[in-house]
Amino acid sequence: MNAPNNISAQTQNRKADHIRICLEEDVQSHQITNGLERYRFTHSCLPEINHDDIDISTAFLGKHLDAPLLISSMTGGTEQAATINRRLAQVAQHYKIAMGVGSQRVAVEKPQVADTFAVRKYAPDVLLFANLGAVQLNYKYGLDECLRVVDILEADALILHINPLQECIQPKGDTNFRGLLDKISDLCAKLPVPVIAKEVGNGISAAIASKLIAAGVAAIDVAGAGGTSWAKVESERAENPLQRRLGRTFADWGLPTAECITTIRAIAPNVPLIASGGLRHGLDVAVAIALGADIAGLAMPFLQAAATSETAVAELAEVLIAEITTVLFCTGNASLYQLKHSGSLQRIE
Repeated sequence: MNAPNNISAQTQNRKADHIRICLEEDVQSHQITNGLERYRFTHSCLPEINHDDIDISTAFLGKHLDAPLLISSMTGGTEQAATINRRLAQVAQHYKIAMGVGSQRVAVEKPQVADTFAVRKYAPDVLLFANLGAVQLNYKYGLDECLRVVDILEADALILHINPLQECIQPKGDTNFRGLLDKISDLCAKLPVPVIAKEVGNGISAAIASKLIAAGVAAIDVAGAGGTSWAKVESERAENPLQRRLGRTFADWGLPTAECITTIRAIAPNVPLIASGGLRHGLDVAVAIALGADIAGLAMPFLQAAATSETAVAELAEVLIAEITTVLFCTGNASLYQLKHSGSLQRIE
């Protein structure tokens, strides 16, 4: 299925706009936070472990990671995006961390840009996630298109991002979400790789997570509020005063990341869970893991680094790993499992 050329051009232009706006404009949430600052670890001045023995490796969807980190879905479809994805993939390979790409709808509509997503050649051993908007299942997309984007990436799983607020504000957004859960369920039953449900910065509630898990989704990425506001991003792209006003009104809409983690974990103790949404450093990652997440995703910090150089991305990965390791050392935990079960994370009243 190929959309008309004007639609594919619009999609490609939107991708370029998103990179520019995220790098150049203030599109962060200000009135709502990710909620992780409401927690702190109990410091252990006598950890009784050797720092060199600390192991922050984990497994996610059956694949080993040297650190509980995901380079969250960001971009693709343009020349700049190709450079960004290559830099991210090479660093993901070096540090054995997971990576997702941005929505591959543009690659379905315009196959000649598929190579901007095709990072497996740079990251042969990495846990890689393909990506499509779930709502496209209501706009003539189906199993074939999902298989196509998985094949482009040689992906280990497919992210279906769910973004009703963004679609409401986005010029010419796709807003027919009727009957989508049944189509997600059908896809989960037929797709040969796991499906991950992900929000884009407004959070997934426990009630919706429960429905998605029942539908066959293999993992949840909460993508909570408190980081980049896609309402703000789309407000910057507005074609009329109404869209601009909507983006500003709903700039801080959503469920904080910490709340999403704790409420979903309470009703689904074993579902693979990704924490993302406003995480900016390794301490945030450690708090999210201690709250119940399995791995943590960061987008904006990696985007800013990748827009600079591969070296900047590598330096960021080094810092994140050092920060996570420092939390474990200063709480007396030698592994992520121990951290989760140590009781060292306390809510600040």
